[in-house]
Amino acid sequence: MPNHEFYEVDVPIHDTTNPGLRGLHVFTGEADSPTTALRRAHEVYAAALAAHKAGIESPGKQPDNWGASGLRPGWEMEWPAAKAGRWINPVSWTTSRGDFAL
Repeated sequence: MPNHEFYEVDVPIHDTTNPGLRGLHVFTGEADSPTTALRRAHEVYAAALAAHKAGIESPGKQPDNWGASGLRPGWEMEWPAAKAGRWINPVSWTTSRGDFAL
């Protein structure tokens, strides 16, 4: 059985009517590699977008914890620029990051 860990996929987004407005859409879920994480993020986004276009409820979170919420009509995902890596809990006591305060 593969070793599944939590991964994060960060996908840059931009407003199609005002490309100067930019952001980041973050997906998280279980995967065995960054490649699998990126594929799953893309799959759940496509399913949520199809549901939105059909006027039905989003499929929600899948058993592997991947899901897409907070879709922004008029914003485009920049999938070629997406980055995937293991998720690091920013509030974990085992995380040593100096860029935030609790």
